[in-house]
Amino acid sequence: MKIKSKMLIYILVTSAIIYIVAIGFVTIKSRQLALNQVTNVTNAQARESANLIKSKLEVYLNITKTLAKSVEDYKIIPFPYLDTLYLEAQRNVIEEYPEFYAVGTSFELNAIDTSWEKDHGRRLTGWFRGENGVIQYLEKEQNLEGDDIGSAYHTMKTTGDPMVVDPEMYSYTGDPEDEYMNSNFAFPIMHSNQFIGLAGIDVDLKSFQEIINEIEPFENSFAYLLSNDGTFAAHPKDELLGKKIENVHPQFTDQNDILNNVEKGKSFSLAYRDEETNQKYYYSFAPVEISEVDTPWSIVTIVPYDAIQNRANQIFYVALTVGIIGLILISIVIWVIANNISKPIEKVTHVLKSIAKGKIDESLKTNITTNDEISEMAMALNTSIDELNKKAEFANHIGQGNFEHEFELPGEEDHLGKSLIDMRDSLVKAKKEEEKRKVEDEKRRWINEGLTKFSDILRQDHDDLDKLTYNIIQNLIEYLGAVQGGLFLLNDEDKENIVYELKAAYAYDRQKFLKKHIKPGEGLIGSCVLEKKTIYMTQLPQDYMEITSGLGDANPDALLIVPLKTEEEVLGVLEIASFNKFEDHQRSFVEKVAESIASTLSSVKVNIRTSLLLEKSQQQAEEMAAQEEEMRQNMEELQATQEESARRENQLTGIIDAIDNLFLKAEIDTDKNILNINELFTETFGYKGVELKGNSIEQIIPDEELEDFRKDWEKIMNSQTIQKGVQRKSKTGEKISLVTSYSPIKDKDGNITKVLMLALNINQTIQNKHNNSNLYK
Repeated sequence: MKIKSKMLIYILVTSAIIYIVAIGFVTIKSRQLALNQVTNVTNAQARESANLIKSKLEVYLNITKTLAKSVEDYKIIPFPYLDTLYLEAQRNVIEEYPEFYAVGTSFELNAIDTSWEKDHGRRLTGWFRGENGVIQYLEKEQNLEGDDIGSAYHTMKTTGDPMVVDPEMYSYTGDPEDEYMNSNFAFPIMHSNQFIGLAGIDVDLKSFQEIINEIEPFENSFAYLLSNDGTFAAHPKDELLGKKIENVHPQFTDQNDILNNVEKGKSFSLAYRDEETNQKYYYSFAPVEISEVDTPWSIVTIVPYDAIQNRANQIFYVALTVGIIGLILISIVIWVIANNISKPIEKVTHVLKSIAKGKIDESLKTNITTNDEISEMAMALNTSIDELNKKAEFANHIGQGNFEHEFELPGEEDHLGKSLIDMRDSLVKAKKEEEKRKVEDEKRRWINEGLTKFSDILRQDHDDLDKLTYNIIQNLIEYLGAVQGGLFLLNDEDKENIVYELKAAYAYDRQKFLKKHIKPGEGLIGSCVLEKKTIYMTQLPQDYMEITSGLGDANPDALLIVPLKTEEEVLGVLEIASFNKFEDHQRSFVEKVAESIASTLSSVKVNIRTSLLLEKSQQQAEEMAAQEEEMRQNMEELQATQEESARRENQLTGIIDAIDNLFLKAEIDTDKNILNINELFTETFGYKGVELKGNSIEQIIPDEELEDFRKDWEKIMNSQTIQKGVQRKSKTGEKISLVTSYSPIKDKDGNITKVLMLALNINQTIQNKHNNSNLYK
């Protein structure tokens, strides 16, 4: 058969088969796609609604948390002031949030009443909405005979964890018409890690009902909200509010383990057929997880499978229509194309077979003037032949090592051409990297040889510092190819006049005998000492070296100043000048050598100082022998004096012990830092001695008394003795009332050396009555 006949038969038959298969495939897949789309939309809607409800629940819990946290340090403000302030705050909250039906606080009686000795009993105070929404005051005492085991209050008291209580229908008036869906949010009040009560709010969940009613991702779909125990907190059917799902849908709940999954906060979905209506539904459960609470709720979105079937049918009808139209168009197009492409294809096929055999020359070019895609294909084939010839020529140049030969890509998708260019660039890059590697290797070799050389130099002449420093600077200048340099060493024999002395200088292949002393901060050398960092300068003025460095008359173009430091101490400075700029590896080398020089010089200076000390100790030993006889005579007189001093010391010790047993005692330096404290002081403030010694006395002074203390301290520093009643704070922040005395202690010249603080503790802990509250029924 001709190619035209083949195209018609093969393509039409194939298209018909594909069409039939596609229709069947679309029928199956459309249902799956529709199901996926519906389930994805439903799950997303459920998660979005869950996040919305979660945000509202967390707002309510955070309000409760704020109320609880605001009274954790309830002992700071005594009753009735705290009670008045806190009740006012609670009233503001219930007025601000109309959905709050009650706001209150429950305090353990033993936390607010020191006379109450039982471990149960609580006082409830707060506000609630009565008839006509009028806000009324609530106060009562509960659990006086014992806590209700298993109640929400007892659970929170035992665990110390916040709670969101599962909702139920409730009416404050007792009238069924006033019933609303109520849930309680409670947060524990802790003091020193001990449960002392809780803050709670009762919330009307009507706003959640409004959210639920708006959830309808598809026709006839709906949603409801379940609490942690499976109670309907919101539902389109008002008669189901407050009922449990296992009572309303027992078979559905048991078969799908609904309660267990909701209680654990799982996100899951399922398909279930309602036996009463014989309708199949898709259920999507999205957890509503509340921060700090381990009792998540769940929002459930239900979509009937009829909605899914409708979408599947729509996709099927569209696919069927498009398939029929496409089959007709394919038949027409194939008939036209088959008549135009058979002969040109034969020519193109012949050329392609020749190219496949490796033949590429001008004779393969073909001329087809059909003015259609076949003609364009022939022209593109001719262009390909030209480009292949160019690539062959370019490859020959690369093979001959001519990397400068230009080659222009015919287009961005010419992968072969790009590969040839990349190959050329890689060869060029490899050549440059090889040259660069040789240079870097030479630099590393130069640095390593230099470090080895100076390691040998630094092991010599440890007994002659002048010779050692000269050898260092001479070899360093020569190795760097510099013109001159100097080595300055620290001279701290006179502590009042610390200088850096020019120990060795070398310039123009000769030793220089110069004398120079530079103080820290003076000139570049002094700046290098203070900053402890390398200084590198280029393009110096012609008279710069003579003015600032003073090494000689040369005028270099580059100056390198490197500190000789061990840890944080600068033992000396290297100053090197050159007519050429110092490269990075040269500066790095000098800095590394400087570290070894500093270490060596430190050891040499220690050895020299040790020798001097040895000579001095020998001389002192001789002098001490002469003084020994004189000391023996003085010892007899001193012994008599010591006996009298011992007697007086025993008397003074008794007085000091009495003071230590009665008064808090502290010795403070003139900068307010604690020098010594007695045991009574540490016990009173709850610190260990090591936690206060060396720290400022202001550590125990409350913020509100700091300004008065600082004014008193100025008077003490003017030799006044201050006596007054004050308040101080312990390590735990507890206020302590003291009667204090600050007395300045002076030396023989009348200068204040320290301050003696004596204090008497008159603090009385006032246990105020606070009332705890809770709104559990």
